[in-house]
Amino acid sequence: MSATAGRATLGFRRTALTGAVLATALGGGALLAACGAGGQDGAAGGPARLSVADSYIPLPPAGGMAAGYLTVRNDGGQDQLVKVTSPGAESITMHRSTPSRMEQVGSLDVPAHGALQFSRGGTHLMIMGWQKAPVLGDELELDLTFAKSGTISVKVPVKELTYRPGQS
Repeated sequence: MSATAGRATLGFRRTALTGAVLATALGGGALLAACGAGGQDGAAGGPARLSVADSYIPLPPAGGMAAGYLTVRNDGGQDQLVKVTSPGAESITMHRSTPSRMEQVGSLDVPAHGALQFSRGGTHLMIMGWQKAPVLGDELELDLTFAKSGTISVKVPVKELTYRPGQS
């Protein structure tokens, strides 16, 4: 091989090696950027997008303590319900029922791209100290406070004791 051909081959090798190193570095950077984006916009990250559906309060006997049910839907990142209050009631607490007992809880998770379900025999609200005795058709304002999303106010209707959402 001539000296000119040897230098051309060496130049080609250096150019190819430089190109390969550059491609690897750029590809690795793109991969790291993609991984970073997944952490911010993935299932657990990003802001929660909350809505409330199927809310109701069965009419309590003689205006006493009542249970409240609803579904918090989340089309975004994870959040947590930390408090429920109402201008129309003295106190509202969150409870979880098990087969053997009912326990008060301080907060409840609202999963990313999921729902927090309050239902009979499960997680529910206990509403005490009504400002005025409720009657069928009344609406009680509930202020749901979330760790990340702030407070959402909803009007919850008082329904007959046997009411079940989705059933006629």
